[in-house]
Amino acid sequence: MKKNITINLCGRLYQIDEDAYEMLQQYIESLRSYFGRQEGGDEIVDDIEARVAELLDELKLKGINAITIDHVKEIITRIGKPEQMAGDNEDAEENENTGHRYSSAHSAAQDIMDNLRTRTAGKKLYRNPKDKMVAGVLSGFATYTNTDPVIWRLLTLLLFCFYGVGLLGYIMLAIVLPEAKTPEQLLQMEGKQVNPQNLADMMVEKNEPSTERPSLLRSLFSLLLKVLFGFFVGIAVIVGIILGLGFLFALVVLVSALAFPVSSNMPFSLETMGLAELYHSNPIVLILFTLSLFMLLLIPIYAIIHLVLSLSNKVQPMGIAQRIVWVMLWIAALCCVVPCSITMAEYSEDHQERKYHERYNTYYQGVEMSVQDADFLRKGGWQLLKAENCAHYTYSGQYYDGNGSVRYLDTYNDACEEIFQAERKETVKPGIYQLSCIARAEGPGPCIYAIGDAKQLKSIPAYGNKGGELVGMLQQKKAEIQGGDSVDTKLVSTTKTTVTIMGIDFVINESTSRQTKRQKQQQEEGRGWSIVSIDNIVVTGDTIAYGVSTDEAFTDQSCHAKWFSATDFKLTRTGDLPVSKGKKL
Repeated sequence: MKKNITINLCGRLYQIDEDAYEMLQQYIESLRSYFGRQEGGDEIVDDIEARVAELLDELKLKGINAITIDHVKEIITRIGKPEQMAGDNEDAEENENTGHRYSSAHSAAQDIMDNLRTRTAGKKLYRNPKDKMVAGVLSGFATYTNTDPVIWRLLTLLLFCFYGVGLLGYIMLAIVLPEAKTPEQLLQMEGKQVNPQNLADMMVEKNEPSTERPSLLRSLFSLLLKVLFGFFVGIAVIVGIILGLGFLFALVVLVSALAFPVSSNMPFSLETMGLAELYHSNPIVLILFTLSLFMLLLIPIYAIIHLVLSLSNKVQPMGIAQRIVWVMLWIAALCCVVPCSITMAEYSEDHQERKYHERYNTYYQGVEMSVQDADFLRKGGWQLLKAENCAHYTYSGQYYDGNGSVRYLDTYNDACEEIFQAERKETVKPGIYQLSCIARAEGPGPCIYAIGDAKQLKSIPAYGNKGGELVGMLQQKKAEIQGGDSVDTKLVSTTKTTVTIMGIDFVINESTSRQTKRQKQQQEEGRGWSIVSIDNIVVTGDTIAYGVSTDEAFTDQSCHAKWFSATDFKLTRTGDLPVSKGKKL
């Protein structure tokens, strides 16, 4: 059951149902929208309304008392017979001219331009609401260029792979381009002339359901594209919400920081965030960042509110010029936020680095280093004779037996420019001594040295962090133990045996089941460790100095190692001084 409405048209009353009334009213409003801008347009619309009234009278004479939507469709198709436009001949001549082909080298480009002009002649670019997946942008381009929308959709997906350029461009065009809503705009989008007949056809087409069935392949492809676009749009919305909340939080924090005193210890003060120096040296950066961030948030919020109000017909939709202005302002704000953010991040990072050094670094013998490095050197009695261009002075995690907590001497410089010399002294009796240690190096140059009556040097083998002479020695000793050969060993437990190699004791696990995977791997790989020893150190005094050095002025060797490690220094007395001839014992 439908509700009938009584209308007054040209001073006559007619009974018409609701659907038919809405269609007839929309049609007449579209005529007024188009002809109202022309001189004498009101008279034209009045004549058309009179013609509609005459056709309704004809229906009354046939005994039809209530006008239905089918009657209105018939009236719309009958109004405004196709007119012979004077511009038809001109269009034909223009088509002939666009078909001209040059025989020069520019003919291909000219053909493309001519084809483009032909396809877009008399058209306006709108978002197409009749074949849209998201906003109708790509369908609008397809209609404007008379091409398949699938091509544009594939191109957009391809551009999306290039850092999201396709999605960003789509969003911008969806904001800038208006949607073809009225019959007049739909005709302009398709390049058809706006006249009563075409308006009537558009009204009928708009209200009639489409009977064309797309192919199965096109339907599947269209569904796939809709899913992909929906996924990308969903991701974009989520990212947009997260960024919006992040921008809002940053804006609140920065405004609060600017309101507090610069040296305040409040959680959101400039001093706490490391921006106090930037505020004193270049405050315009902070002010510009705050204003730009405010614009980044305000413009999208205003656009969303305006869109909601326009959909509810409370305000007029934005024009193209207004949309372009807002988009350009938003892009300008973004271009200000990015460099300001980079500058603020650099100042904050420098501040945090200084705070870290103040909290975790200390000085040892005038050299700034970490607390762990200073504590190791202090407990070991090491004197720093040279310490330049070193990233650190000790390290842990690659000890030769797999124990990651053991710390050892270690320096690093990626350009092999470290100049390091650490030394310690021991009080000894006169005699012959041997110095041994376990060391490794990434390249040639680092040396172990001992100074008794003379300076003696020994280069650290450069195995990097793989292999090394120590692993081979340990494996040989382990094979001798398992074979029952007599070696210098002492039983520690039922599962461990201590062996002595060149004066240094090593514990060998007879059962590897208790070893951790890391310990076993490090023992098998060796980590580049080797035993380095200096023999026949003659000491006639009461002290001996020894250590490690990469200083070319001391070792007479250029350092080509990015790093070296040394640990487990051991000084052993191997004999007495020889007795001089003629001297009584």
